[in-house]
Amino acid sequence: MDDSVKHSCGLFGVYGHRDSARLTYLGLYSLQHRGEEAAGIVSYDGKSMHIHKAMGLVSEVFNERTLRDLPGRSALGHTRYSTTGSSSIKNSQPLVVTYAKGSIAVAHNGNLVNAYELRRQLEGRGSIFQTTVDSEIILHLLAHATNKKLEEDLSECLRLLKGAFTLVFLTDQEMIGCRDPQGFRPLCIGRLNRAYVLASETCALDLIGARWVRDVEPGEAVFIGSSGIRSLFPFKDMGIARSHCFFEHVYFARPDSTIFGESVQAVRVRLGRQLAREYPIEADWVMPIPDSGNFAALGYSQESGIPFAMGVIRNHYVGRTFIQPAQEIRDLKVRVKFNPVKELIKGKRVVIVDDSIVRGTTTRARVKSLREVGAQAIHLRVSCPPTKFSCFYGIDFPTRKELVANTLSLEDIRKFIGVDSLGYLSLEGMLKAVGKPDDYCTACWSGRYPIPFGEEGDKFALEKHAGQGCR
Repeated sequence: MDDSVKHSCGLFGVYGHRDSARLTYLGLYSLQHRGEEAAGIVSYDGKSMHIHKAMGLVSEVFNERTLRDLPGRSALGHTRYSTTGSSSIKNSQPLVVTYAKGSIAVAHNGNLVNAYELRRQLEGRGSIFQTTVDSEIILHLLAHATNKKLEEDLSECLRLLKGAFTLVFLTDQEMIGCRDPQGFRPLCIGRLNRAYVLASETCALDLIGARWVRDVEPGEAVFIGSSGIRSLFPFKDMGIARSHCFFEHVYFARPDSTIFGESVQAVRVRLGRQLAREYPIEADWVMPIPDSGNFAALGYSQESGIPFAMGVIRNHYVGRTFIQPAQEIRDLKVRVKFNPVKELIKGKRVVIVDDSIVRGTTTRARVKSLREVGAQAIHLRVSCPPTKFSCFYGIDFPTRKELVANTLSLEDIRKFIGVDSLGYLSLEGMLKAVGKPDDYCTACWSGRYPIPFGEEGDKFALEKHAGQGCR
């Protein structure tokens, strides 16, 4: 993966366990790849909510003392990369408020494409906002609702939202998990003895020994309380098509997770196999750009018969460079993150497999390092189509003019990166890797956006309009 793309968030919640905060810490640790800017946990002890959040990695934000200060049998956690609003502690989550019906906390993964419109309406009705994230809008909508039951308020609120929203709420009575009707982002239900768990990915269930029960369905809200689980379907009979994010399979999700009913590692192997069918080449080695290219490279090797080799070694203590907001920091880390194995590469023809190319600058630097250790020929294979369009549903892509596939032809991209040949997987070939291809969003490759957007597509729209009805 080029270092220009940022993801959004990881969600994890526990209901009904005496060590809920510690389990939530472990769950967030498993979901660290979904965002490294900030982390937070809120717990409920039967009387009040307790919260701790800060900027940084999960392991930096929490320690034994902070976890002791989060008592209770229910907890909700969030690990963040900002896709709406700036990177600051005020915008970190979970968000907690107390209103007429009690205390409620929320954690959000995704982007609302009508955030500015909703916020302007709420401020016109007297709402005062403390953050510049779209997630706070949801709490204000709930506070303005006048139904007798929370589930009726929630149903009314959810139907006003447009875009990608996977949500987990914690109240003084229950934990609630919701997915938008398109199902852009994943959310699953787990069981640990008598406790229930909600998580963005199944890998987080595995770490704490929880058993996967099922996914929260697109358009479903699950209410988890002392009597078990009940479901609400606010979008029932609206005929909204599913639009799972395929980029979750290509890059973002961990390969040991199952999302949207598919094994991530199995999908990536199939992507690699299809890539070998579409772009065969003679070579001595197939090598991944670790770690997200590992399984696609394995599939390419299996299909082509070219031996697989780990010719590039990743320094796992550097972190995921794309998460870092400052370009100068990313550039520094690129140089220390990957190191080629000279003995494998010198004098050899190599196929390198990466999951995607965004700006192309990082890929170019990696190819240069392979040339420097004596590669005879370098053939680049990419396990998705050219990325030409920005995402407005929870992935912070660069603007279209910064996407290399928008500014250069395929031949010019090949020359810019410095490889002997270049092959992108076709859109049709990519969709063959999943069982229900019509259920996926491909907007970043095809430009076919399932939900229209306007000014809200700007990550900083809510901040740019400070003093103009939004703050």
